Amino acid sequence: MIEVDLSQFGAGFPKDKLFGRLDGKKVVPYYSREEIDGKRLLADKNLEILWCSDLVDIYVLQVQGSGKVDLGDGNILGVLYDGQNGRPYTSIGKYLIDAGVMTRDTMSMQALREYLRSHPEKLNEVLYRNQSYVFFRLDTGPSLGNIGVPLTPGRSIATDSRLFPKGALGLITSQKPVIENNEIKKWVPFTRFVMNQDTGGAIKGPGRVDLFFGQGADAELTAGNLQHEGKLYFLLRRKQEE
Repeated sequence: MIEVDLSQFGAGFPKDKLFGRLDGKKVVPYYSREEIDGKRLLADKNLEILWCSDLVDIYVLQVQGSGKVDLGDGNILGVLYDGQNGRPYTSIGKYLIDAGVMTRDTMSMQALREYLRSHPEKLNEVLYRNQSYVFFRLDTGPSLGNIGVPLTPGRSIATDSRLFPKGALGLITSQKPVIENNEIKKWVPFTRFVMNQDTGGAIKGPGRVDLFFGQGADAELTAGNLQHEGKLYFLLRRKQEE
């Protein structure tokens, strides 16, 4: 996979960077999800770092961008973001909503997992809708954001890096769940200071903010169901008058 920095070629390009591969002397789009997982065009190249029995878990890990892998023998490995194929991200949740399979109110990461696992015949059809594919590296350190700083559960946010300043201090207001016995009992308002420390392929536009919740069952339940409206304020230094 190669990266083309279009800013070196002058202004007027719709993007700053392109990711692709060489086909002879031509730069062509990198392999899609279907080509990688379905047609296995990267097989037998010694690129694998781990094997997983569940494609849904792999997909969720790619959406999250990083995570922890339990090997089942007491060893837990950190898996961190190490690149993306440059293809556009498409929400399979939105696809299922548009297809009438679910409603926006019932959609969550948990509901998405349950549907895909209970409809294995639909698995590839749904997953291949999203051409974007994320690659990983093993690391024993914490999850890192796009500014190379470890993320803090409940305090690190991800925004569209084209629009909002990296590393900026913000104040967010929204709702958070009250969890008892691995179930969400209710949602309550919350306000807290946050740091803009990450981004993601699905985080586009001024109206999308992701709040990092760390790891564990409660964090997964919260992150999979939090899709509430809120407000985000960035704190900027006032320009000194001359």
